[in-house]
Amino acid sequence: MKKLLGILGFIALLQGAASLVNGFTDWNLGVVRRLDFLEGFELYAGVALLVLGIALLAAAESGKSG
Repeated sequence: MKKLLGILGFIALLQGAASLVNGFTDWNLGVVRRLDFLEGFELYAGVALLVLGIALLAAAESGKSG
């Protein structure tokens, strides 16, 4: 479970960072820009993904081993 949380946290962190880079530089990165219902809210979604990624990585680190 720790490994799964770590992988999901890393992916969320990368997608959040890609969304913020896309918002500030107009590079075509990440999955958030492809979701039509998030149009106009890409930066908020990027920040939310960054926070989610950090929370998932923290949960993976604080979990019991075994």
